[in-house]
Amino acid sequence: MSYKENLNFPSIDVQLRKLQTEIFLICPHFARLFDLASDYKEFRESLRKWRDELLEKNHRVREYLHTESCGSFEKLQWQDYALVRLHDYLEYVDVDIQEESRITHLKNDVFYLFWLFAKKGEQLINKDFLIDLLEMFKQLKSAQTFERPSQVKIKEWMQRHPDGLQKEIINLREANKKRIINILIREIENSGSRRYAFAENMGFEAKYKQVEQWWKDYRFHLRFAVREPELLNEMLDYSLDDRQMGLFRKARQKGIPFFINPYYLSLILVNPPAHLRYADKTLRDYIFYSEDLVREFGNIKAWEKEDKVEEGRPNAAGWLLPNDHNIHRRYPEVAIFIPDSMGRACGGLCVSCQRMYDFQRGNLNFNLEKLKPNQSWPQRLGKLMQYFEFDSHLKDILITGGDSLMSSTRSLRQILDAVLEMAKRKKEANLARKQGGKYAEIRRIRLGTRLPVYLPQRIDKELIDMLVDVRQRGLELGIRDFVIQVHFESPMEISPEAAAALQTLNSSGWLVVNQQVFTAAASRRGYAVRLRQMLNRFGVIPYYTFTVKGFRENRYNFAPNARSVQEMNEEKVFGKASLPQLREYLMDSEDHTRAVEQLMEEEDLPFLATDRNVFNMPAVGKSMSFRVVGLTAKGARILMFRHDHTRPHSPAVKLKERVFLVESKSIAAYLRQLEKMGENMDDYKGIYGYSMALTEKRSPIFEYPDEEIEISDKLTNFYIEEKPVDIENKGEI
Repeated sequence: MSYKENLNFPSIDVQLRKLQTEIFLICPHFARLFDLASDYKEFRESLRKWRDELLEKNHRVREYLHTESCGSFEKLQWQDYALVRLHDYLEYVDVDIQEESRITHLKNDVFYLFWLFAKKGEQLINKDFLIDLLEMFKQLKSAQTFERPSQVKIKEWMQRHPDGLQKEIINLREANKKRIINILIREIENSGSRRYAFAENMGFEAKYKQVEQWWKDYRFHLRFAVREPELLNEMLDYSLDDRQMGLFRKARQKGIPFFINPYYLSLILVNPPAHLRYADKTLRDYIFYSEDLVREFGNIKAWEKEDKVEEGRPNAAGWLLPNDHNIHRRYPEVAIFIPDSMGRACGGLCVSCQRMYDFQRGNLNFNLEKLKPNQSWPQRLGKLMQYFEFDSHLKDILITGGDSLMSSTRSLRQILDAVLEMAKRKKEANLARKQGGKYAEIRRIRLGTRLPVYLPQRIDKELIDMLVDVRQRGLELGIRDFVIQVHFESPMEISPEAAAALQTLNSSGWLVVNQQVFTAAASRRGYAVRLRQMLNRFGVIPYYTFTVKGFRENRYNFAPNARSVQEMNEEKVFGKASLPQLREYLMDSEDHTRAVEQLMEEEDLPFLATDRNVFNMPAVGKSMSFRVVGLTAKGARILMFRHDHTRPHSPAVKLKERVFLVESKSIAAYLRQLEKMGENMDDYKGIYGYSMALTEKRSPIFEYPDEEIEISDKLTNFYIEEKPVDIENKGEI
C-alpha cells in the first residue's frame, strides 16, 4: 500500500493526514522508503542506510559526530543540524531521563511512532509531533533557510515593549497606588500594628498622607503584604476572573504561600488600554500561580539534585556539606550560602522559583517573625565559615536565600564580617603552605537579591554605607570582585523607584549584574534585549539568561530551549562587545553607569549583552550544549545535554557526561501561547531549526582574577562513589 492509498483511515484527524502528506512531498525519498518497507524493522534499516549515504557526502557532520568539539560544531551549516537530528533519532531510541519527577527510562523511537500512525492508523501522536518532524525535513532538504534578522528589525521589536519609566505607565500605576492606599487605610486600622498605627482623631486625608510616607519604608510593604486572594482582587479593582480566583483558592488549600507586597502589586495594570493589554504579562505570570504549579505542588522534586543532602554523604556533585539547607554546591570554585536569617524569605513569591521545592517542604517561607536569627546563629555562622576556610578550591561565595537583602543591614553586616574574617584566616594560613599546595583564597563575594524589583525602598543609605565599608576592607584582603546579582524580568519592572535603587546601588562600588529567567512571556521577540538596554542605562551588566526549569510545575512559563538559542543567535548577538579588556574596563571602574555608557558608544551597541543563555541541568551545572535526540508523542523535544567544558566542574560529571531531559511542551504549543499574547508567528520563523547548540564562553568580565598562588590539586570536602546508577522504573512517554 503506497502512502497515497494509506491516507483514509476512518478515525484519523484530517490535519494529521495533511501534515503527513506535506512530509512526504517535501522529502519524496523518505516517502519511497516508507512505501517499500514491509515492516518497521525494514523501514528503520532503510532509514539508517539513507542516513549513512547522506553522512558519507557531508564531511562537516561526520567530523562533528566523531569529535563533538567546539571547532567542528562551528563549521556546521544550517541544514547540517537536521542531518545530525536524523542521525540521533535513529541512534538514541532508548534514553535514561534525569528528572526525578519523571519515569527513569524512556522508549524514544520517533520513526516508530510515525510508522504506527502512517501505516497502521494508530493515532498516538498529535499534530505538534508531525509539525516538528516536517520542519526537520524542510531543513534537511534546504527548503528552510537561515536568515538572521537585521539590527533595524531588532530595534523594531524592542520598541514594541514599554518600560516602567514611560509617562503613561507611571500615570496608570499612580492610580493603582491611590486605590491600594485607600484599602490599606482600612487594613492598618484593623491590624493592631504598633509600628504602623494612626494617631487618634486623624482624618482620612491625614491618614492618606501618613500611608504615603510609610510607602517609602520597605518594612511597611512586608507588614501589609497581601496574603489572601480576596484582598488581592479588591486591590486590583476586582479585575481577576473566576478562573484565576478559583486557582488562588486551590493554591491556598494546598498550602502554597501567598505573598504579594503593595508596591509590586501597584505595578500590575488594571484594565489597561488595548495597546498595553500584554504590557504587564511577564509580571502577572511571575506572581500569579499557574494551573501546573497548583497541580504539582506537594509532588515537586528538588530540580537541582545536588541540593538534596543526606548527613554524612556527598551530594549528587560529590560535595560533602555541613547540613541540608545552609550551603549548596555544585562547582569547585563557588558555593551558595543561605543564612539562617530573614534572608531565607523573599519580597514576594516567584512562580518559577528554582527553590519551590524548599517552599514546599517549609525550609523557605514568609513567616517573617520566625525567620529572625536566634541567639545560636552567630555561633553556627562561625562554624559554617570553617567549611569555606578549609576548602582547597573555593574562592567565590554567593549569599542568597530567599533573598540576601531581606536580612536587616545589621544582620547582613554580621554575615559579611564573618566572610571577611574567614577570608583573612584563609589567606594567613596559606603563608605556611608550599606553592602547589595552597588553598584558593576568597576572590569574589556576591549578594543575590530581587528586592530592587520587589522592594526598591530597601536600598537605603545605611545599606550602601555598609556595602562601601565591606568592599573597602575586602579589597585590602585581596578580594577583587564585589557583585550584587539582581533579578529583573521585565523592562516594566524598571519603575522610577527601581531606577533610583539601581543608581544608589551603583554608588556602593559593587558591580550590579542581572539574571533573567526566560519565561514564555519574557521570551517574546525583542523583550530580553529591551530589558538589557534598560538595565544598561543604570550600569547593570547582564549575567545569565536562564531557561525555565522544573518542567512540570513550570510548564506554563516554560519557553523551549530552541527559543533561547534563537534569541542568543538572532537578537542578543547585536549587543556583543569585542573589547578584549572588558573585565578591566568595567569591573575595575568606580562608575559602572558611565563605563557601560562609554563602552556602548565606542562599540556602537544598541545594548550591552555580557550574559550567557544557559539551562540549569538537574545534575551538576549550567549548560546550553545540547542536541535534540527525540520527540514525545505530543511533540515535546527530548534533549541530550553535555556539560559546559569552558569551566571547572566537579569530577562527578564523569559519571553523567550526558544528561537526557524531556521539555514540558512542544514548540508548536509554545508558539500558540505566544500568539495568544498578540505575537506574529512570522517573527519566529526558523525556531524549529535550533535543534542543537553550544554553551557560550563566559564574558571576560565574569572570569576570576588571575591567581597569584599555586593552588593544590587536592579537593577537600569531596567524595564520590563511582558506581553506576540503577534504573528504578521503566516505561514510555
